Amino acid sequence: MTRQVAASVTVPTAGGGYPVLIGSGLLDRLDELLPEFPGAEAAAVVSSAPVAAVAGRVGEALAGRGLAVAQLEVPAGEDAKRLEVVAGLYERLAGIPARRADPVLAVGGGATTDVAGFAAATWLRGVPLVNLPTTVLGMVDAAVGGKTGVDLEAGKNLVGAFHQPLAVVADLDTLAGLPAAEVRSGLAEVAKAGLAGDPALAEALARSAGPAVAADPAALAPLVEGAVRVKAAVVGADEHEEGRDGAVGRLLLNYGHTLGHALERLAGYRGLRHGEAVALGMVFAARVAEAIGLARPGLEDGHVELLAALGLPVGGVRLDPDQVLAAMATDKKQRKGLRLVLLRELGQPEVVPAPGRDVLVAAIESLARDPR
Repeated sequence: MTRQVAASVTVPTAGGGYPVLIGSGLLDRLDELLPEFPGAEAAAVVSSAPVAAVAGRVGEALAGRGLAVAQLEVPAGEDAKRLEVVAGLYERLAGIPARRADPVLAVGGGATTDVAGFAAATWLRGVPLVNLPTTVLGMVDAAVGGKTGVDLEAGKNLVGAFHQPLAVVADLDTLAGLPAAEVRSGLAEVAKAGLAGDPALAEALARSAGPAVAADPAALAPLVEGAVRVKAAVVGADEHEEGRDGAVGRLLLNYGHTLGHALERLAGYRGLRHGEAVALGMVFAARVAEAIGLARPGLEDGHVELLAALGLPVGGVRLDPDQVLAAMATDKKQRKGLRLVLLRELGQPEVVPAPGRDVLVAAIESLARDPR
């Protein structure tokens, strides 16, 4: 793959929009690719230990601009998304001291961009943010769209803020060596974008499932771009997830997440990757859509075929329906009761009130069987 920007996707926002740069070798060109930071004197680079080398290269580019660089380490994975970690970032930002013009640069996966983004949104009521995702999940979802947040025992992402970055730089070379399970987890979000927003993307993902799971940059580049384009279009139309008058809006991006987030919470945010939970959530959603007659038979089969090709779970999990329904009750999409994002057919999502308990329980219990 040519070492250049393979794609630049603009995310339109009320503030004018920002670029998501996707390609290989982008870390070598950070001086030209990073936005300007007028009035900045310092910069905070937030990362976890596994990506310290990447964070160091980001720091070097910033130092080359004459900025005083502080490297702020957070825990790896979902352990970063805790209020005490945010509090620790505040203390270290105060020690710099970081002022309103000084940017935060988040380097890492979705958990890092979530917690660093939330700190940037709330430090001095908002400072500049740039995301440099190093996982597939971060590139196609978490780093794009302005959602930031942390988890509580009561549920996932219950504390957060909308804070759009100035830019997102997704260097596909940073995916080298990423465990296959992590790649698959990120590809679940590509599948979601395709199934709910762009059937052509779902077809492309199915055709290149093998190379994509192997993190082949040539295979991943168009898939990452396609997923980002879906998200950019949705965010541009519904930046703050208002979804008024029954419109799906940004809730499209939550396809599979109502059950997925509940499963993550029940697992204590350990042992079950986000994409694995979302994959099960999409199978659940397809079965509910068929059960209530919203979708024709065959939707579930298509979901299972695509997700299984990626090596994602499509069943084989025994769940307590009462526990799952209680966890689903904390979903942020609630409005006069639980709502679900379901598909009438591929690319045609709808937000509907949750059907009766018997339908939900049957769909939850059906996940005990593995249809492959």
